[in-house]
Amino acid sequence: MSRGGDKAQRTRHKGWLLAVSCLVIASVACPDVQAHPVLAVPPDYPYVAGFDRFTAQEDDDAKVAEGGLLLLSELNCVSCHAPSTEWKERLPGRAKISLDGVGSRLGEDDIWLFIRSPQHRKKGTLMPGMFAGEDRDPKVVEALVSYLSSLKKEVKKFPKGDVERGRTLYHTVGCVACHDPAAVADYRPAEAPANLEVEEPGHPSYPILLADRYDVNALAAFLKDPLSIRKHGRMPSTELTDQEAADLSAYLHISREPLVVQERTLLAVPKQSVEEGKKQFIAQRCTACHETPSTAEAKPTEQAPGGKAMAELLAGQGCLSTKEKKAGVPDFGLSEFQVRALTLALKMVQASEKPAPQTVAQKSHDFLVRMDCYACHEWRGTGGLEEARSQYLTVYEAAAHSMGEIGRLPPKLDNAGRKLTKEWFEKLLWGSGGGVRGYMTARMPRFGQENTQAFIAGFQEACKAEKPVKMDTSGLAKHHRAENGRALIGVGKGGLGCVSCHGLKDRKSLGVPVVNLTQTARRLQPEYFKELLLNPQVTQPGTLMPPLFIGRKAADKEIEMLWTYLKEIDQSRLPEGLLQTGDYELKPEKAGKPIVFRTFLEGAGMHAVAVGFPQQMHVAFDSLEAHWAIAWKGRFVDAMTTWEERAMTPAKPLGEKVLTFQPRMPFAKLGSASDAWPEACGVAAGYESLGYRISKDGVPTFRYRVEGLIVEDTIQVSADKKSLRRTVTVRTWVPSDGWYFQGISKNAKPQPVIWKNGAATFEESIAP
Repeated sequence: MSRGGDKAQRTRHKGWLLAVSCLVIASVACPDVQAHPVLAVPPDYPYVAGFDRFTAQEDDDAKVAEGGLLLLSELNCVSCHAPSTEWKERLPGRAKISLDGVGSRLGEDDIWLFIRSPQHRKKGTLMPGMFAGEDRDPKVVEALVSYLSSLKKEVKKFPKGDVERGRTLYHTVGCVACHDPAAVADYRPAEAPANLEVEEPGHPSYPILLADRYDVNALAAFLKDPLSIRKHGRMPSTELTDQEAADLSAYLHISREPLVVQERTLLAVPKQSVEEGKKQFIAQRCTACHETPSTAEAKPTEQAPGGKAMAELLAGQGCLSTKEKKAGVPDFGLSEFQVRALTLALKMVQASEKPAPQTVAQKSHDFLVRMDCYACHEWRGTGGLEEARSQYLTVYEAAAHSMGEIGRLPPKLDNAGRKLTKEWFEKLLWGSGGGVRGYMTARMPRFGQENTQAFIAGFQEACKAEKPVKMDTSGLAKHHRAENGRALIGVGKGGLGCVSCHGLKDRKSLGVPVVNLTQTARRLQPEYFKELLLNPQVTQPGTLMPPLFIGRKAADKEIEMLWTYLKEIDQSRLPEGLLQTGDYELKPEKAGKPIVFRTFLEGAGMHAVAVGFPQQMHVAFDSLEAHWAIAWKGRFVDAMTTWEERAMTPAKPLGEKVLTFQPRMPFAKLGSASDAWPEACGVAAGYESLGYRISKDGVPTFRYRVEGLIVEDTIQVSADKKSLRRTVTVRTWVPSDGWYFQGISKNAKPQPVIWKNGAATFEESIAP
């Protein structure tokens, strides 16, 4: 895997714009525009990053032929020249580019220029020229322009973009890994040493010359979802918001200049029909690399015939001819080295009925080259972000600088296949929410499910450890208790202090902000987790993780404790160090309305329903025994043990003065008011709770019954807000004598129940 490249190919042609003879551009560029990345000079041949980076002139023929296979696939030669079945896996080609809505993205002149001479309009493009020679019919180009311009699609209106935000985004989220940065006069990288000359990238830039010709909203839409157009994933998605896409679009648009296509005017070709354009689109085999809504459904008989099979091609002819191409022969503008590589690859394909079998490691490497993952990541000593580009990626949090390059650059992939779960690969490659390094400005791009799902299993196989560690994640062993892991991860007694560097849930770490551990059990394979903790530097060279478990006799069990805790983190308390007093305190005074909270509560039992009022007077009802239990003033309750602790230790009223009511039921049958009130309480007294309902103002009314009586019992703050007011209404279908009511206030006395239409109501004032 040579890192060498074709220096001749990397020569920048600073004056190439002058060679675009068909353009007359009338405007005076401002300094910002002159420094703009859109004007970066791309190579003057079809740019395939993996070929340029890993294939060199001095390589032997076998190595150069391997590079040629990459070109056969990336230039989509296979779409016209079918390889044998045995070679198809090595030569997968690229998915078609969608031209749906291209008429809304580009103007007619832009489309005309690009079709007429793609390598001049957008140097480095992989699109071959078909229509620039004297033997071509200009009517065909006009017909294609008519057809493509008719492919309209409503463009979403994005918010107004901000050029400065776009400039910063372009240089920090990762665009510069593939595209050239602006000149230093326009943007100086954050990580470049002060007072030193900023190094320029050595690898060529992916061409973006046509970006400024897009409609500004259409460009934002493309940047937000490039896979909807370029389905092959070579331009990945970076999860931009609408505003970010608009900002980037605004920045890329500042180089836009007036455009007059003089040659088209001089040719004065009559306008061609859309139908003729569609016919030519098929006849010229544009469908080999592009799809449109109408041609995608074209019948096989409407499709133009393909070229010769790959086995029948002759070296030095057709696309590989160094002579001027005739009409009907695609002209890619190949460099001499590319022609040599393609020729050698063609010989390799034609010499063997089927390719030599590849290992999973070789297949993984080929994928990483094809998708240019090596632009950002290093795998087994190959690839990685070029240093001149890496200085643009920085951090959001100053503390992350203490991690050095690990804190701001994309990680190495050496053991990533056995590190990440399949679920997490899917989130990273085509899903969302897989990023765990929020302190970095760089973002992991998405490449699309169809392009990447076949890669995961092979990459995981390629990264398997020779001697995998054993990890018991059953949760059945005695030490598999989340609370054990909680103690270990924290900074309390016996803790390892993991939270000094790692955050959990919404809490940041106590020190350096490295990866938050909340998703660990979903993100990492448990064996890798153990392997990393047992030997961090061997498992992940360069990591800042200290070897905490070296010399610990119970290391295996302790790591399993940590895993159990992280697996159950959604139902466990935060560890010491991250837990803060008042994290879960319920505050009705802030809510501005009553809070009804069911919990285990000291003084009110395991079926307590606490009612907190904004006036900071509170009560709790024992819904098992159907009576009011306590009242208090001041702060309400802390819900931490209820929400975070599996054991659910009873919460405590936070007020300073708690009034405990006598366990006395409100209704009893007596011979007279002077009789002793029954001592039996709740269920033992025949009471049955019927739940509660909440009024529009948030106050609950508890319901219960006893011996045919239905009781509704509510407490709320008095009108003068100085006490609590209790209202009890009792109803029955068959009123009977002998019933008495006694309240819960200190001086309450039995009162006879006097029925009126089968109901009676009592009120009392309670001073908590």
